[in-house]
Amino acid sequence: MTTEPVPAPLPRFPRDFLWGVSTSAAQIEGAVEEDGRGRSAWDAFAARAGRIKDGSDPRVATGHYHRYREDVALLAELGVGAYRFSVAWPRVVPDGDGAVNGAGLDFYDRLVDALLAAGIAPVPTLFHWDTPQALEERGGWLRRETAERFAAYADVVAGRLGDRVERWITLNEPAEVTLLGYGLGQHAPGRQLLFDALPAAHHQLLGHGLAVQALRARGARSIGIANSHGPTWTASASEADTEAAGLYDLLLNRLFAEPVLLGRYPDEELAALLPGPVAEDLKIIAEPVDWYGINYYQPTLVGAPGAEEAAGADFGGIRLPPELPFAPREIEGYPRTDFGWPVVPGALTELLVSFRERYGDRLPPVVITENGCSYEGTEDRERIAFLDGHLRALHAAMAAGVDVRGYFVWSLMDNFEWAEGYARRFGLVHVDYASLERTPKASYRWLQGVLREQARG
Repeated sequence: MTTEPVPAPLPRFPRDFLWGVSTSAAQIEGAVEEDGRGRSAWDAFAARAGRIKDGSDPRVATGHYHRYREDVALLAELGVGAYRFSVAWPRVVPDGDGAVNGAGLDFYDRLVDALLAAGIAPVPTLFHWDTPQALEERGGWLRRETAERFAAYADVVAGRLGDRVERWITLNEPAEVTLLGYGLGQHAPGRQLLFDALPAAHHQLLGHGLAVQALRARGARSIGIANSHGPTWTASASEADTEAAGLYDLLLNRLFAEPVLLGRYPDEELAALLPGPVAEDLKIIAEPVDWYGINYYQPTLVGAPGAEEAAGADFGGIRLPPELPFAPREIEGYPRTDFGWPVVPGALTELLVSFRERYGDRLPPVVITENGCSYEGTEDRERIAFLDGHLRALHAAMAAGVDVRGYFVWSLMDNFEWAEGYARRFGLVHVDYASLERTPKASYRWLQGVLREQARG
């Protein structure tokens, strides 16, 4: 008789290390036409035939709007110290500017109070991709106005919740909104502008800086941003592959980190393509943050387009068009999630150490604001192995001198996974989409045990 090996205990994390899980409003709340909520860009995108792979939409999602107390109870049972959720901009300001919807703010009031009563710190993200459709129809993040409207909305939310919320996140993954939403059209709003999408990057970053100012004016003392990052690996030592990988890294990593951390864009030619008074805007974008959030999922292997080996391969399940000057390649030799993403825990260590080396004392304390995986099976061994490996990789980065203060798993529960619909399951909790019944998975119980063990330290 054989048994599976028992993994070694995880290394000890600091006693004040922040353990949490993450969700987003557009993916779990549902109730999109209730209590005065306005329409979002994702509502409009999902209503267009062929945009969501399984033909679904987020109108019901996991029903969190009506079942939030049940979900807070799951968080409390899990034992996390913090819950990262997002505030739906169109639920609070239905048209993106103008009239404020009191019923929408009331919902987040109730959620924050329920979390605090359960001993869980609320960590709201102000923008997790659900741009009000009324603003999108005026150009969305391609227009400077949207950054200004976002700051006004941030002020409204902070005015209601700021007496109880300690930690704030301005934006989630502006790189994906720019590339997938405005550049390639694979996500809302479905524009296919390629490099003409760059104004969306600048205006999101400007919106971040303006929101930091608005939050500070309301007394906020712990503000971060959640940027997606991963190591860029070069397909070969050739000049063409090296240049392609460098450009990819600039556009997906440095373009979004360096304005926030260094107050400048990583390339003068690129900065010249951006709209508005860029030098003045950068002073706003670089408003100091108290910590820097990193969403990590995978590294990317990149070479020049047209190479023989798998040019134009995967970016989050999306094939990039051949006219781009770089081509992600398939990473061999690693296990894969059911989404097809390579599982490379060591790349998280590599990423964090490289950030410390690149940015030095300009890098504030880091929080891993998302890390997780999609598996559709019921046994959940792969998700446990994924989380175990990444926590060890995170601890290795900390041992190497990177100041990491927290870790949030993506996600608390299965949810509407954007253009994939409901086909991908990232949750620690299984959701039956017919009944909306929640069932903790083995990974939930595993993490529960980890948190109890860490608390004994």
